[in-house]
Amino acid sequence: MTHVATLVSDPRAPVLTDALAQRALLALPRPRAPRWLDPGIAVDIAFTPGGQDNLKALEAAVRAALDGAPVDVIVQPEQGRRKMLLTADMDSTMIGQECIDELAAEVGKRDHVAAITERAMRGEIEFETALRERVALLKGLHGSVIAKVIENAISVTPGARTLIRTMRRHGAHTALVSGGFTAFTSAVARVIGFDAHYANQLQIDAAGFFTGEVADPVFGSDAKVTTLRCLRSELGLQIANTLAVGDGANDLPMLREAGLGVAFYGKPAVAAGADARIDHADLTALLYAQGFARNDFVDDASQSGAEECAS
Repeated sequence: MTHVATLVSDPRAPVLTDALAQRALLALPRPRAPRWLDPGIAVDIAFTPGGQDNLKALEAAVRAALDGAPVDVIVQPEQGRRKMLLTADMDSTMIGQECIDELAAEVGKRDHVAAITERAMRGEIEFETALRERVALLKGLHGSVIAKVIENAISVTPGARTLIRTMRRHGAHTALVSGGFTAFTSAVARVIGFDAHYANQLQIDAAGFFTGEVADPVFGSDAKVTTLRCLRSELGLQIANTLAVGDGANDLPMLREAGLGVAFYGKPAVAAGADARIDHADLTALLYAQGFARNDFVDDASQSGAEECAS
């Protein structure tokens, strides 16, 4: 079976050269000539592994051949690489922030809450426990602060809108799945262009203040996997037709369930456990990984992320 190694650099600082592509090619078994998806930014190298070849080992060999160049490497079967379902995490993936940390900043508790968030995303503490502890610290905050945070603190990750627009143009279904809150996912899903969004619901009292509680059941790692499975079934897709992306420990089961699970600037355990990792490029790397060339992209001609979310 033919496989492909896709090399991607940050489009804001392209570093891929013919020389680097040749070095990667020499690290792969029975390679074909490189096919440039975007000169200087992304290239495909098809190859035919032997029966004993391990894809992770081949990926590591390519990375070693690149000798520290800031280039991401995605190795996968060539057949079925174009996906028809994407499930994507929101915080620190589709946007650059953790929404609950930004809410905590409004009551002077950002550092405390951010420390809990970091431990939860690294898998050091259980997600649901950490979520309830952090939400409790927001008790008494007025719900109107959500609009303020969205307007002033939230920015869309580079490449996010192009990723979603391009996949949808080519027939894929896209879903934002977050351990955060629907008050944020509704706005982020709208401005990026997702088909659907799923998240937790903050409890707000009749006067409009946070009660310090989150509605049951908590939307965590199990719910993300269940959402992926349900959407896959509804759309009549196979596992191989699915793509998932995220950065935290609560994303890892979802990444493992997908045909291609990608850790986007992921925590160490997530990066190690995912099929692929993006540490240098933006979210358009997920398009190159599917074999899209630059001229296939549906470009994002919008304003900055913070302005988009406020619109």
